[in-house]
Amino acid sequence: MLQLSEAEVLERIQQHVPFEAQLNDGSLTIRISEYQPYIATAIHHGHRLRGDLMPNCLLTEEERYFEEDPFTGDFISSLPIVLQGEDSRYEYDLNRAPENCIYDEAWGKPVWQTPLSDEERAVSLAKHSCYYRILACLIDTLESKFGLCLLYDVHSYNYQRIDRDVPVFNLGTRQVNTRRWRKEIDSLVGKLRNIELPNIDVRAEVNDVFQGMGYQASFVKANFANTLIMPLEVKKVFMDEARGESFPLVLEKLRAEMKNVLTEHAAETILRRTKVKKLTSSHVLASKLPREVLKLDRQLFSIARGVNTLSYINPLNIKQEKRRFLHRPYDYQPDFTYRQLDLDPFKFREQLYRLPVEDIRDADIQAMYRKVIDQLAVRIDLLTSIGSDEFLYNSLRYYGQPDQNDIANANFILHACEYSEPEEETITAQEAIQAFKLAAEEYGVKCKVAGSKQLIARAMVSGRTIKVNQAAKFNRKDLDALIHHELGVHLVTSANADLQPLKVLKLGLPGNTHSQEGLAILCEHLSGSFPLHRLKTLALRVIAVDMMVKGESFNETFHVLKHDYGISNDQAFTVTARAYRGGGFTKDYLYLKGLKDALHAYAKEDLTSMFIGKTGFEFKPLLDELITREILKKPTYLPKALAMKDTSDPIIGYMLKCIK
Repeated sequence: MLQLSEAEVLERIQQHVPFEAQLNDGSLTIRISEYQPYIATAIHHGHRLRGDLMPNCLLTEEERYFEEDPFTGDFISSLPIVLQGEDSRYEYDLNRAPENCIYDEAWGKPVWQTPLSDEERAVSLAKHSCYYRILACLIDTLESKFGLCLLYDVHSYNYQRIDRDVPVFNLGTRQVNTRRWRKEIDSLVGKLRNIELPNIDVRAEVNDVFQGMGYQASFVKANFANTLIMPLEVKKVFMDEARGESFPLVLEKLRAEMKNVLTEHAAETILRRTKVKKLTSSHVLASKLPREVLKLDRQLFSIARGVNTLSYINPLNIKQEKRRFLHRPYDYQPDFTYRQLDLDPFKFREQLYRLPVEDIRDADIQAMYRKVIDQLAVRIDLLTSIGSDEFLYNSLRYYGQPDQNDIANANFILHACEYSEPEEETITAQEAIQAFKLAAEEYGVKCKVAGSKQLIARAMVSGRTIKVNQAAKFNRKDLDALIHHELGVHLVTSANADLQPLKVLKLGLPGNTHSQEGLAILCEHLSGSFPLHRLKTLALRVIAVDMMVKGESFNETFHVLKHDYGISNDQAFTVTARAYRGGGFTKDYLYLKGLKDALHAYAKEDLTSMFIGKTGFEFKPLLDELITREILKKPTYLPKALAMKDTSDPIIGYMLKCIK
């Protein structure tokens, strides 16, 4: 991090230069990733006491820490302009006026063994004055640029010594012109009341425990007519105030919630108080990709780029075992063999968990990478257990299993009567390969299309390659469906991911199987290439996975699918093998579940951001935000099915509306 003098800091602010630095005496951290009309401060965040004062201090580190505001800098780390105090309030209190900012006694305890000398006091007072010169310069710059400035003045407070129920959030407004800023005050309190924290009943009040009478509020009130300061006290529900230990889950949630609340409030206020016509919370966040995110993203991709689940799980001897099984379908158990894992799982996990995720300051981006890392660790457990009894357990961890709703949806679909004869399968694999190549040219996407003898599926995408099962035959509608599915979604999202600055979108976000397959089948439906037998295949996969999870044998599942649902030997074997490969692969139930969720999302919102890479529905709000912030690019390619005139089958449409 840069070490700058006060003069260098002031010069950068006056010239509107984004920067991140500490004052060269270490007293203040300043982060300006983009000039927006709001500031967040954590002036009591720090614990540092300069060396020459330490021997004279009567208080232990624990006693000082108790009255400081640890972690308050973390609450605001996602925001574009942050001032974070690094010195202990016991050296000088930035929220007190200069004449009484140095404690002789605090909270009933003497602070110094011998009174501080004039020289010692002068050093601390100089730091106090420096902070307020920097703050004044920053507010003046923002007021001049935007005509308005907001200052979120964040603190925390001990509550266990208070003999009554106190709110989690306390907004102090005694030094605020409440008549002028009433809507802003009410809005902020309302948003704070909607925050959800794990196992905590959240209340937000105005002037309940604290009145907002600190010096920072006095300074702003006296010097800046167009700046609204909001002193906000957070109850120390995020830590054990007596022992000083943090509660990481509460802190993580609080960081994310504070980001959302403060950016929404800032955007709303700017929209109301200035001539800006359109603004969202995403617009008031930084539009430059943070360096720490880019660095971690590259490291993660370098570690995980070769981990392709299906390339390890697809059996190498599928054709031979199919032939043997169909010759003896009542007593032969397929014995599948698999590709050897060519990476060290222990080293892989070690590298994953050494990645510096804590360096990412944006709460939502950090949470996304944490989830990606956890998912990759489970994926390695899955791959290392292929062919063993542990594989099913790891598959359940990674993909989950069908619930009663999924099974009910599958049974509902399987009760439907066929109302048209399926087309004859006359298209060869070679003809299908040519059709894929032509479709890729129409999309303008560069890719390789090749035949494969190792697929269970009829076609699949791996990176920029479309693989077609050489033993398969197709009818026209099924081939169109595969083109919209494999090329229109899976290949398109791979191509879009290649154009993004974040390579994690090539690796895949958690839940990407569920969302990708759901969107792909949605596109089959929208294109009019989604017959009932295809929908029934998705339902059969749910039944097969459910039987496998319940402990039924490969043979039992095969015969139920064949005899109870009237499908061919080939289809029954394929559906069963997909579920039983590896030792119990639960992924296939997600196709129907993903379709249901994709349909619901398609009916309610614009799905454009879901096609920028291997995304998950859970992350759509963050992806939308990052596109608005211009950190991520809008997708270059989109599925053609989304722009087609609705030619979907009305009977299928009705059935899909009925699944819950």
